[in-house]
Amino acid sequence: MHFSIPDTQECKEDNGSTYVAYNIHINGVFHCTVRYRQLHSLHEQLKKDLGGSSLPPFPPKKLLALSPVQTEERRISLEKYILQLSQDPRVLNSDVFNGFLVSAQNETQRVGGWQDEVPIDVYLISGQKVTLSIPATLQTDDLLEKVCSHIHLPNELVYYFALFLVKKEENDLIVVKRLQDFESPYISQRFVKGKQRIMLRKNYWDMSIDQAVMRDRVGLNLLYAQTVHDVERGWILTNHEIQRQLAALQAKGAKKEYLDVARTMKYYGYLKFQRCTCDFPTPGTPVLISAGNRELNFRIECEDGSVKEGNFKVTRMRCWRITVQEPVEDSGKPSSSNNRNNRDSSNSNSSMQEGNRSTNNSNSSGENQEISRTTNISRRGTYSNNQEINRHNINLELSFEYLMSRDDMRWITITSPQAVLMSMCLQGMVHELLSHKRGYKVRTPSERVRKGSLSYMRRDGSSTRVTLNHTGESLSMDGGSSSQSPIGELSLRRLSERLNDLHLLSSSDRPSSTTSHNSMANQATVENDAFEILGDDTL
Repeated sequence: MHFSIPDTQECKEDNGSTYVAYNIHINGVFHCTVRYRQLHSLHEQLKKDLGGSSLPPFPPKKLLALSPVQTEERRISLEKYILQLSQDPRVLNSDVFNGFLVSAQNETQRVGGWQDEVPIDVYLISGQKVTLSIPATLQTDDLLEKVCSHIHLPNELVYYFALFLVKKEENDLIVVKRLQDFESPYISQRFVKGKQRIMLRKNYWDMSIDQAVMRDRVGLNLLYAQTVHDVERGWILTNHEIQRQLAALQAKGAKKEYLDVARTMKYYGYLKFQRCTCDFPTPGTPVLISAGNRELNFRIECEDGSVKEGNFKVTRMRCWRITVQEPVEDSGKPSSSNNRNNRDSSNSNSSMQEGNRSTNNSNSSGENQEISRTTNISRRGTYSNNQEINRHNINLELSFEYLMSRDDMRWITITSPQAVLMSMCLQGMVHELLSHKRGYKVRTPSERVRKGSLSYMRRDGSSTRVTLNHTGESLSMDGGSSSQSPIGELSLRRLSERLNDLHLLSSSDRPSSTTSHNSMANQATVENDAFEILGDDTL
């Protein structure tokens, strides 16, 4: 998860006085607007919860009104603080921290009271809809558990699935993002551009997990519906004979047999992304990318109409990073409407926290990370609270360093609006590899404990008590005590994952695919533990 404070805005109090607020972006997307004193209140509560000695120092208060230069310095200091704070896995998994982000998201979008009940629709891949009444600020994992409880999916299978924002384009289903626990799905969906649905999809990559899911009737139905969807849209490669065989099994309702056949097909279990561009084999190459089977699959259409295919294994990726590339004016300077921070140093992260190794005297806590400013212009203006902040277009890039051959490490860059989702897919594959290696098991709802409350300070200085009421007990099933699942006869009709560090740079600073390993050595990188699995014999 990457945080940035790219700009500020001038807001008005009810009495007409003005104050400066800071726009927080998470994973390259605007999330909320907060004041200095709100972040200070969060810091004080985290000190009580986690201990002050382990937290980065909070930028000091000023007695007098800030000048524009001082405001910019404070913005930089607050951004550095929250970047360092987000490097601590205890903070990312803190209910106080995530509760603050959801509350700030709610206040920024002015959705309503913290416990106001709102209706929300969550769709299954089959098109069936689960409608629930929830608090507007209910966090993602709580909604996931509530949905799975409603459809009677066993607790041990809940976190093999996740909630995603999806949209339809020309009869195709586009997965936009995976919802995470620092946000309210209701608010995120309500204020997203375009019409998007919240959808329950499987969230694992290891095909052997299918067997555990298929043993449960509801799990079998969910997996079957998603597989049928993938076959019908060509995400799974089949020939005419296989299509006839699958159609016959579908007509008989032989779901397990249908899955047994589909699981042998190419691209089963892959997530297909929208067409994008990459710099391999040449810059600007159009490519169709899918993620699955511990790899990224590239399909490139040649001028003669043929298709060339290549696979990049996650075990041969030493590291990767996400980059937000800002549009620049012809003069080469960032436009005044885009005021983003260009950074010379980055943290490239590609695995879970435990066991991560770092290079060049940098570490995962971010304490030694230096942020070099190449642009010091702060965008300020007066906005209404419901005015959209993130107005400008940005380019997202995923770059990974890949072991092409024994002595050839090469950077490959993908430019895609789904770059963060691709990164999360790689993160999930690495997580599964290391969890299997170390004997870890997927968590269950009963292992999640959320207790106590958060004192959330609003922008006007007043405070409200936000109850963190998930106690690890199973959520009650909607619709009475019936044991019949709403999708029993399905028709065909939190560990907070750390994303790779997101940094900003201009077009001229973008790494090229020909950049050598040594030339990247001055950038702080966190290596991929799964890279160790690859030995010389494999090469």
